[in-house]
Amino acid sequence: MIIKRATIIKPLINLLSHHHHLRPLTTNPTTTHPQLPTVVNPTHLLRVCTVLYQQQHSADSKLHTHLKSCEFYLTHEFFLQVCNKFPFSWRPVYKFFQYTETQRQFTHTSTSFNRMVDIIGKSKNIDLFWEVLQEMARRRMTNDNTFRIALRTLASAREMKKCVEFFHLMNAHEVEYSLETLNKVVETLCRCKLVEEAKFVVLKLKPFIEPNGVTYKNLVKGFCDVGDLVEASKVWNLMVDESFEPDIDAFEKMMDTLFKTNRHDEAMKLFQTMRSKRIGDVGLSTYRLVISWMCKRGMEKPDIGVYHGLISGFLRLRKAGEATQVFREMIKRGCEPTMHTYIMLLQGHLGKRGRKGKDPLVNFDTIFVGGLVKAGKSLEATKYVERVVNRGLEVPRFDYNKFLHYYSNEEGVVMFEEVGKKLREVGLFDLADIFVRYGERMATRERRRNRAIEP
Repeated sequence: MIIKRATIIKPLINLLSHHHHLRPLTTNPTTTHPQLPTVVNPTHLLRVCTVLYQQQHSADSKLHTHLKSCEFYLTHEFFLQVCNKFPFSWRPVYKFFQYTETQRQFTHTSTSFNRMVDIIGKSKNIDLFWEVLQEMARRRMTNDNTFRIALRTLASAREMKKCVEFFHLMNAHEVEYSLETLNKVVETLCRCKLVEEAKFVVLKLKPFIEPNGVTYKNLVKGFCDVGDLVEASKVWNLMVDESFEPDIDAFEKMMDTLFKTNRHDEAMKLFQTMRSKRIGDVGLSTYRLVISWMCKRGMEKPDIGVYHGLISGFLRLRKAGEATQVFREMIKRGCEPTMHTYIMLLQGHLGKRGRKGKDPLVNFDTIFVGGLVKAGKSLEATKYVERVVNRGLEVPRFDYNKFLHYYSNEEGVVMFEEVGKKLREVGLFDLADIFVRYGERMATRERRRNRAIEP
């Protein structure tokens, strides 16, 4: 029975292989083949990697013979999986690459080339690394990731001339000089603490690629990351001399570095410069940076005047949302808001004379005018009630201070909780947080007195 089965199966295999030209070793990844597995077979992968490891120092012909004896489907995913098995060993990966070059139906892509060249670079084989880069340029197999890998590896090896030469090599093979690519390369080098090398590349390529504000910003941030404020200042001055305006990220990075190096006075001067010249660009992140460093200097609770200054600045810019975020931040850091804090925020959200809200059920008129009537202050509410009927009527400034004092009692606690719920229902979360906080902490004078007495 065993002999019969062998005689039947063998002609069938021969028939398939001769008439349908099946190639179990290789396949063209660009063509869809129904018999190809979509997932790499781990047994095949282990078998191939074992051969590559054991025979990596053998002659190419011997290695290729062993690989051909292995049954596996050569796909791009299979090649990448082999690369992943040898992340820091260039020889097995490069030997397998040479083998794939003998398989006519398999062609490499930029992804497979980049993975291989990255492993060669990590193995510090700079000669082979440069040779493969030249081959990639010749085949037009490069992309932005290739530039990142190439410059990071060459800069780490202090091959500065090759760093610049790589751009010229790509340009000679119809990959034109690109400012966008240069900025990506500079950003990558700065993240790897290779900022000196990044500056060298920028200056050497300046006749061919004119740097812009993004280039200089990356260099400034890079020098700040390595703690070299002298070089960071030089690049900053160079950027300003070339009429590029430092963005808010560069300002914040420079301030943060000044704080870290105990140069607090210079950091605060830079902060004041930002506030005086570019107040519109100053955001919550900048203020949070300053406040956090003030706390680190030993101030557990920064002076409430600092927070009031921040809130007032945001409200002048009509950024009530950011002002409310500062309000939340001061509570988080243990600085209790005062009546002045609440009045500023309410005026910022609703205006000094009150403005019509988006929702007809929850707005200035329903909360404040209705609240005055409920508190028995009908005369004070008269003008605002008339304005509801006649929107062109001028009304006096609304006294938020008196209104809050009217409800500094147990009745106010319940009212502010209900108002907060209704405001959240219509999406006015900032106003809701302000009212709820007032109801919790400022509603009754008895509670404030008790907090002052408590140790």
